[in-house]
Amino acid sequence: MSLKFFHIFFIILSILLALGFAYWAINGYFTDDHGIGMLLGGIVSIVIGVGLIVYGKYFLKKLKNVSYM
Repeated sequence: MSLKFFHIFFIILSILLALGFAYWAINGYFTDDHGIGMLLGGIVSIVIGVGLIVYGKYFLKKLKNVSYM
């Protein structure tokens, strides 16, 4: 397993974690009537998830000539 493959795999897991947390936090804010911290945490997590998507695209473009194995 190459470092490129591991890096892409880790980016994908990080995106899923960030967006999953965003869903949990925003859903908790609207259903359980928690404080504004839940909403802000969800919004920040969405921003981080989008940033990771942009970074992942940049990483793939930068290392397109490097093999996965």
